[in-house]
Amino acid sequence: MFAIIDFGGFQYKVEKDSKLFVNRLEAEEGTSFDIDKILLIDNDGAVKVGTPLVEGVKVTAKVLEHMRGDTLVVFKKKRRKGYKVRNGHRQYLTKIQIEEIVG
Repeated sequence: MFAIIDFGGFQYKVEKDSKLFVNRLEAEEGTSFDIDKILLIDNDGAVKVGTPLVEGVKVTAKVLEHMRGDTLVVFKKKRRKGYKVRNGHRQYLTKIQIEEIVG
């Protein structure tokens, strides 16, 4: 059984016990929460597609930890002008685990 969810403006394919990295959540570590925006659910070949959402289905997830992602280097240069700028960026992330898909 798997589901396609819409969470934080992104779409994820999730299964039971799968782990995801999402943008930082305000929830504390160890707390559970429900996700109601389910776009598609597949229960061993029986597929339900929402228009736009599937009704009566929810996904329960648990916050595992808060962390920061890998460093992304942003480099800008204008040729022949002597202009070079190098910056780094680390995104704040939350690691969640899907506990169950009910529906």
